[in-house]
Amino acid sequence: MIKTLQCPTCGAPLEYDPESGGETIRCHFCNCTAMLPERSRPAEPQLRVSFSRPQRRTSGSPTVALVVVGIILAVAGLIVFSIVRAVNRTVSTATRAVGIKDTRTTFNPPSVPPPTRPAEPAPFFGSEGIGPGHFKDARSIALDAEGRIYVGEYSGGRIQVFDSSGKFLTQWTADAKMPLRGLAADRRGTVYVVQRGTIMRYEGMTGRQLGATGAGGGRYDDVVATPDGGLVAFSYQARDDVVRIDPSGQVTKTIRAAVSGQTDRSELSIRVAADGEGNIYALGEFNDAVFKFSPDGRFLTRFGGDGDEPGLFRAPGAIACDNQGRVYVADFKGVQIFDPNGRYIGLIKVKGAASGLAFNDRNELFVVARTAVYKFPVDKR
Repeated sequence: MIKTLQCPTCGAPLEYDPESGGETIRCHFCNCTAMLPERSRPAEPQLRVSFSRPQRRTSGSPTVALVVVGIILAVAGLIVFSIVRAVNRTVSTATRAVGIKDTRTTFNPPSVPPPTRPAEPAPFFGSEGIGPGHFKDARSIALDAEGRIYVGEYSGGRIQVFDSSGKFLTQWTADAKMPLRGLAADRRGTVYVVQRGTIMRYEGMTGRQLGATGAGGGRYDDVVATPDGGLVAFSYQARDDVVRIDPSGQVTKTIRAAVSGQTDRSELSIRVAADGEGNIYALGEFNDAVFKFSPDGRFLTRFGGDGDEPGLFRAPGAIACDNQGRVYVADFKGVQIFDPNGRYIGLIKVKGAASGLAFNDRNELFVVARTAVYKFPVDKR
């Protein structure tokens, strides 16, 4: 039976199946994750423990022979203890008399220091607030060829601009009334903002609007810039499509039902990424998996899945590729790293919820986590 609860963040109704066994549910409106109420989880099995009274054994009183044997053993033990004690005293006296150092020592087990927790990463810049260089709910990040960093707030449409060292430069506002669903920047410094199902172009340093792009591609929900000056975007209009847009703004390729076509499960939210060879990666947030496509849109492989083990995802929300073709996926555990074929490599721990990922030309990873931006150098091998 389908039940409904209210999103604790935006108040939207969330439908879920109590028999599914999951512990969390994602809000389709504000993209937050809520814990299911205790009553909706499967009841934990009760461990029944029964105690039975042991039967009393009846036996006759001990015989005189057993009593005599016990007394003899006790006396013998006392005699042996007295002899050993006397010998130890004699040895100690003799060693002191002839000047021999008694080398017998008391064993003290080595002290083991308590385990230390690994140090949490320090933010590259940012903290909670509304002033310059502060964030309330930043979920999107992008970089241009000059190393300028663009950070977008989910609500209010504010986009702040920083130089490569994290110094605040300026800020501007896109659409203040609608959630900011996607953010990208090309090498020329043009910023692409996804709101109201449209990809709008802006001058990165001034915020001057340059018009929409990708006309005819449907309702957009995420976007990433490609090295050739084009875009890859997620478009949903009765189907989860991934489209390629050329530098002139024309849709040149559509991967129809990119995720649901491989799983037979519907997908309402996809985050996209592209590597230097033109391969496209689609992160299905409802399917908890990454789907890889060739530059011409041919399905190649998938990896991930729902779970807490390494290589599996719990509420994934962002994806990016570095200059070696490795794939980075942000979820509740941090940022997981995979090789181009989907083999799990490792994990980068991040304080807070990693919501957006981006790389610069030096292969440094930038992570925005709601109120701060973190920077991590990545192995170039």
